[in-house]
Amino acid sequence: MRQLLLLAPLLAVIETAAGETISGKVVAITDGDTLSVVDKDRKRHRIRLAEIDAPERKQAYGTKSRNSLVEICFQKPAVVETAEKDVYGRLVGKVSCAGVDANTEQVRRGMAWVNARSTLPNSPLPEMEANARLRRLGLWAGEKPEPPWKWRERQAAAKK
Repeated sequence: MRQLLLLAPLLAVIETAAGETISGKVVAITDGDTLSVVDKDRKRHRIRLAEIDAPERKQAYGTKSRNSLVEICFQKPAVVETAEKDVYGRLVGKVSCAGVDANTEQVRRGMAWVNARSTLPNSPLPEMEANARLRRLGLWAGEKPEPPWKWRERQAAAKK
């Protein structure tokens, strides 16, 4: 019971973030799946693109993936349909930049993996990833692309 009481404020924050729509301008790109949007009230929101996982900045194709998201979204109007908050406090959602679905476009270009754990059943993303793999686009041009979750695990293990 005590743990539930401690989690109550966190659950309330997550609940309020889900289903919110944010409109604004993309002012920063952190990596291939994270960006910042400033809304009309000048509030800055850190956004993690839902259903995908892009290479980390220091990982192979990390810079190319980030540059791809810059091309799609930087300094463009954006609409974000939020789903939740992640453990880092970022809003997670589908992002449209100047009418382009950034989540889908990153996968289509071969600049991100589909996150199978969070992908919706009727999502077109797995098929788009398979197509990018077959065409050896982006990170799929490499010999043996390492998924970012495995790369992060390897980096954490190396620090121990």
